[in-house]
Amino acid sequence: MRCWVILMVVALAGCATSRPASQSPADTAMHSSPLVGQRWELILIGTDEYWQGRQPAYFSLSPDNGRLRFIGSNGCNRLTGTVTLGEGQRIDFGNLASTRMACPGIPQAAQVNALLSQAYRYLIDHDRLVLFGPDSLVLGAFQR
Repeated sequence: MRCWVILMVVALAGCATSRPASQSPADTAMHSSPLVGQRWELILIGTDEYWQGRQPAYFSLSPDNGRLRFIGSNGCNRLTGTVTLGEGQRIDFGNLASTRMACPGIPQAAQVNALLSQAYRYLIDHDRLVLFGPDSLVLGAFQR
């Protein structure tokens, strides 16, 4: 019986030294990413089509219960969802939801939705953010 008690104490001590969920590498990356806490305004669709909407297309990311919450606009409709950041500057916009207002400039708004849903990697250069697709082609560029 005494050996059993000692084994239980050793097992419980091993559990106590594990890292709390709040200090996981993903949480640390989420809070330290230069993407988080900034408002990123769309300036280019692809490599040469400048944003021409009456309202800005933008997004921002903020931590929310262990996830990254995405809010923004496609220049017409409000957008919400989640974002996952990974190694190698990997980015995935998920659970995208949108209001459905009728606005002039709908084709560009649809392009913004497609740009975000196809984003695979990102690159930040000073105050610019470039999103790339899985084929490494530029999807669009944002500015802080």
